Amino acid sequence: MTEPDYDIVVVGGGHAGVEAALVAARMDRRVAIVTMDAKRLALMSCNPAIGGIGKSQLVKEIDALGGLMAEAIDATGIQFRRLNLSRGPAVWSTRAQADRVEYTQFVCDYVERTEGIEIIEDIVDGITVRGGSVAAVQTVSGRQISAGAVIVCSGTFLSGLIHIGEEKIEAGRMGEPAAYGLSESLRELGFEVGRLKTGTPPRLDGDTIDWSLCQPQPGEVPIPFFSCRSPRRQFDQVPCHLTYTTDETKRLVSANQHQSPIFSGQISSTGPRYCPSIEDKFHRFPDKESHQIFLEPEGNGTNEIYPNGFATALPRDIQKVAIRTVRGLEQAVITQSGYAIEYDYCPPSQIKPSLETKSVHGLFFAGQINGTSGYEEAAAQGLMAGVNAALYLEKAPPFILDRSEAYIGVMIDDLCTRTITEPYRMFTSRAEYRLALREDNARDRLFRYAHKYGLVESDEVEEFSTLQTRTNELVALLEKKRVRVADLGSAGERFQKADRVSLANLIRQPNLSIDEALALARGFDDRFQDSYEPLQRAAILIKYSGYLDKQQREIEKFKRMEGLVIPDSFDYRGIVGLKKEAIEKLARFRPSSLGQAGRLEGVSPGDIAILSVHLKRRGVVPA
Repeated sequence: MTEPDYDIVVVGGGHAGVEAALVAARMDRRVAIVTMDAKRLALMSCNPAIGGIGKSQLVKEIDALGGLMAEAIDATGIQFRRLNLSRGPAVWSTRAQADRVEYTQFVCDYVERTEGIEIIEDIVDGITVRGGSVAAVQTVSGRQISAGAVIVCSGTFLSGLIHIGEEKIEAGRMGEPAAYGLSESLRELGFEVGRLKTGTPPRLDGDTIDWSLCQPQPGEVPIPFFSCRSPRRQFDQVPCHLTYTTDETKRLVSANQHQSPIFSGQISSTGPRYCPSIEDKFHRFPDKESHQIFLEPEGNGTNEIYPNGFATALPRDIQKVAIRTVRGLEQAVITQSGYAIEYDYCPPSQIKPSLETKSVHGLFFAGQINGTSGYEEAAAQGLMAGVNAALYLEKAPPFILDRSEAYIGVMIDDLCTRTITEPYRMFTSRAEYRLALREDNARDRLFRYAHKYGLVESDEVEEFSTLQTRTNELVALLEKKRVRVADLGSAGERFQKADRVSLANLIRQPNLSIDEALALARGFDDRFQDSYEPLQRAAILIKYSGYLDKQQREIEKFKRMEGLVIPDSFDYRGIVGLKKEAIEKLARFRPSSLGQAGRLEGVSPGDIAILSVHLKRRGVVPA
């Protein structure tokens, strides 16, 4: 047989494609990235930021698995902040504003230095399948590129169509052509193809904004970097600003709502509920007088501002007037109009938890083609698809994270068990075991996998082992160290009947934050003058030990259900007692375990009980 041109072809050079290619190359695979522009890898098409609530957990997990996103934002971020600090560590999240030009340049330089990756500037418009397995891709230039595996990371480029009022522009994003042939090729291969929508706000000239009327939002010191690998650079952080829409904004936008393609019927596909356009906000929340607009700088070398919260597809002339009704933007000049974009996706009931498609061996989907939205969601899928494509070529078992191990596992399981009718975004509320899936313990959960698959260097593993040891030492020390209640000041009022108390008990107090408790602890013993990370890790383990123990018991029960494997070829028809809807959903989604079957919409606990009995009778699951 002829040797393929590459082991793996990655279709698309966005956040998903980059992570897929890098991780596959690290696993000694020859990779080609087919993308329209080699200088625009991992381009931030929408907001110039990485992280946020639920999303930063994905970034930390990508980093723990050897991915690039965290390092890239640490190197090019212009402002870093932590969110949700008034709540528990389960929902603490980090967010960073990026210099979007430098971010892309950093990624391009990194990919160029990586051995085993070749970038081909072209557009894929077809996929060749032989004997049920992927064999090659075809490009618009007429090139046939053979490969053992293909990962499609097409973003919004699949039949992309931009809408600004009645204006329509065939594009994958503003200024770049869409890819049309690939959608048709996927249909010919038997894939279901749907349509989704997303949108972006206009960009503004920062020199035309009255910053005195806006509320500054400075970065956080010390800087909360994302990656364990990043050098801790020091720089002057660029402030973001907060402003608000006005009564005039509401009046003007509402009066012209009919001119938006979202309301005129020009767009029929579904957009994200959690990130509505400004016209949709005033329509859905008519009693709300104003909405927040976050003014986010796009980088150090530009005055361009991203008005987060003002996504719109209104006509250009209406946008120019409407933006000037926002406080502080009375003289603002638009440098690029906002727009909505429709694009094709493949409903993810067609993929396995490994992200390999069910109908074509060796063909993987990652990112927005699976119905997700967001750089972080795409990058996480790209990484997992890259690992699994490499494992597929080795004929090795796939790498699958479950819901108890990672937000990545939650996201992929959601995609494999839910009907995706709108762009999927990660939230902390989606993770039922979120207290165990925190930002601070991503490496605790995932480093062993990164080491197993050769995604991190051995010295990183040793360094982290040292951190874990130091954390455990500090837990023991905080439990052992007792101090006089009288020396605790106002914090001692919690212990009126005690003369002495351990620092661990002090940390456990519900109305005392971890930072407050650690500040007190440092005053009692020089051994607590540690770097912040191990001491904070120890304090979290102490403060939430009871809750973590309870959650661990829930996780063990969950894993027992996940261990009850259902063969892919299992026939659900003819099982007496199963509802028709349950049979349809089970046959469509083909759950890999009894636990996953129980998470399908339309499958009730009663259906699972019946299915369990039949599986046991057939010897599929243990009795």
